[in-house]
Amino acid sequence: MANEKNFEELMDELNTIVKDLESGNTNLEDSIDKYTKAMTIAKECNTKLDSATVSVNKILKDNGFLEDFIVDEEE
Repeated sequence: MANEKNFEELMDELNTIVKDLESGNTNLEDSIDKYTKAMTIAKECNTKLDSATVSVNKILKDNGFLEDFIVDEEE
């Protein structure tokens, strides 16, 4: 997917839509379309964040292999 937007681009687009909706200068039909687009973008951002979380939770061990990073939590 060569045209796939990165997280920052999606957030910029989402912020633009939110500003448009908050301005109150759009008619009902356009507002619904923008809201629907915003929800689609938000879902895509969430997917990207989930993927980033998985990547960040991996650390490179001394042996050169990626392993899950587990935090020992005291109860």
